[in-house]
Amino acid sequence: MTKDYHEYDIEDRLIDFAVRIIALIESLPKNKVGKHVGGQLLRSGTSPAPNYGEAQGAESRSDFIHKMKICLKELRETRVWLKIIGKTNLIKPESKLKLIIEENDQLISIFVASIKTAKENKMKTS
Repeated sequence: MTKDYHEYDIEDRLIDFAVRIIALIESLPKNKVGKHVGGQLLRSGTSPAPNYGEAQGAESRSDFIHKMKICLKELRETRVWLKIIGKTNLIKPESKLKLIIEENDQLISIFVASIKTAKENKMKTS
């Protein structure tokens, strides 16, 4: 039985996203620019999944919020690198980036909402 993509656990989505980032990096040119952008994207695009894993083991609500903010920060950085790739035509056609940018935007929205909810819940229990 296969899951609808929207039913995926957020960790699964982040892992799938990291795998897609890795595949994208493999298709970048092997020149100085491709290596630099690829290295930056590799770091930011693959870190949300393990950071989310750390958030699941947070020692407090404040620690959870902090780790979720790190995931959000990395997703936002990834979005910038993806836009740079598109504007510099490192990947052709640029439409190849569309789906991964859309997933990145959805993940950012999820993390913004989750952080907001966690902050609100923290205020209720404080």
